[in-house]
Amino acid sequence: MTRYPRDMRGYGATPPVPRWPDGAKIAVQFVLNYEEGGENCVLHGDAASEAFLSDIPGAVPWPGQRHWNMESIYEYGARAGFWRLHDLFTEAGIPLTIYGVATALARSPEQVAAMTDAGWEIASHGLKWIDHKDMPEHEERAAIAEAVRLHTEVVGERPRGWYTGRCSANTVRLVAEEGGFDYISDCYDDDLPHWREFARRDQLMIPYSLETNDMRFAATPGWVTGGDFETYLKDTFDTLYAEGAAGAPKMMTVGLHCRLIGRPGKIAGLRRFIEHVQRHDAVWCPRRCDIARHWVATHPHHRQERPSAMKEARFTEVFGPALGAGKWLAPRAWALELGPGHDSAIGLHNAFCRALRSASCAERAALAQEMAGAAQSATVGAGGDEPAAVTDAHAVDRACTAYETALLPRLRELLP
Repeated sequence: MTRYPRDMRGYGATPPVPRWPDGAKIAVQFVLNYEEGGENCVLHGDAASEAFLSDIPGAVPWPGQRHWNMESIYEYGARAGFWRLHDLFTEAGIPLTIYGVATALARSPEQVAAMTDAGWEIASHGLKWIDHKDMPEHEERAAIAEAVRLHTEVVGERPRGWYTGRCSANTVRLVAEEGGFDYISDCYDDDLPHWREFARRDQLMIPYSLETNDMRFAATPGWVTGGDFETYLKDTFDTLYAEGAAGAPKMMTVGLHCRLIGRPGKIAGLRRFIEHVQRHDAVWCPRRCDIARHWVATHPHHRQERPSAMKEARFTEVFGPALGAGKWLAPRAWALELGPGHDSAIGLHNAFCRALRSASCAERAALAQEMAGAAQSATVGAGGDEPAAVTDAHAVDRACTAYETALLPRLRELLP
C-alpha cells in the first residue's frame, strides 16, 4: 500500500464562490518582496555571493568573495526602488503585503517605519534570503523560530503570514508546526486560498505567483520592457475579471521586488496596470492578511474522513456495502496508490474500477454470475430456477461495465 501526497484534485470542477467583500469580481493583491540586505553575502556569514534575481546576466555565486556589483544592485532596491514603489502605492491608495526577510528588515529601519506608517502588512520572508532545499530539518526549524523572533523585535509585532520562496520539502510543514501563522504562501497551486491539514493543525494556504511576477525581468523567457509586464498583467486581470463577472471570482497576486520593478523603465508598466485596475468597478485590493481573515470567516475548514487516509478495515467497512457483490474489490482498491485525487466519488470509483478491470477472468465471471442471480431474484422472487451460467466473455464484460456504471451513484451518496 502506498499513498501519494500531492493533491491533483484541489477544488475540482466547482470551486467555492469566495464572496469577496462588497461583491467584488476579483481580488487583486500586490506583494512587495523586501530582500535587500538579507541575500547571500559573505558579510552575512554566507559561503558565497548572491546570484539570483538581478540585472546581471548569467550571474553565478562567487565562493568566499564579495560581489561588489551584485551588492550594489541590491542596494539600489533599498535606497531608490523601495521609495519609488512606496510613492506609487500610497498615491494609488492600495495597501501592500511585504514579504520581509528578517535580517533585511533589521538593516532598513527607515523603510520598515514607512511600511508601518502606510498600514502595510509585513509578513515573514524567512530569516535570510537563501536556499533551504539542502538545509537539515532541525536547522530550518531553528531558522524559522529566529526569523519570528527577529521580525517581532524589529517590527514590533510577530508576523502572521509566511513565504519562504526558496524552500525545502519540509518548509510548509515546519512553518505550520510553528503554530502562529494565519496563512502560508509557499504554494502556487490555485487561484483561491485553500486549507491543508498538518497533524492537529488546519493551515490556510494563500497561493503566490511566479508568473504575474516581476522576477521574469531577470529570467529567461521573461519580460524585456515594462510594457511586456503590463500586457501580461492586464491579460491575467481581464480573464479573471470576466470569470468573476460570470459568477466565479478568483484571486490575482502580483509579485514585486524593489531592485527590479523599482527601476524607472520597468515601473511605468506597473503604473499603467494599476490605472487599468482602478478603471474597473467591483475590484478588491486587499493585503494578504485581509484575505486570510475573510477566508477564515466565510470558508472555515471542516475536517472530513478521507478514503486515502483510512485503514484497510475502515475502508472496507465504509465502502463494502456500496460494492455489494464486489465487496472483495475493497482491499484491492485500498492497496492501490491512493491520494487526495481519490477522496471523491469519481476518484474512488476509478480505484474500484481499476481493481475490477485487473481481476482474473474467473473473478469477473463470478461477479457477473452473482449479478445475474440478483437480477433474477428481483424479477421472479426467491425460489426460482438457478440463473444460467454467464460464460460468454462479452456477456461478462457487459455485466462488469453495468456494475461500474451502477457503482458511481452509490459512491456519490457517501462522498462529494
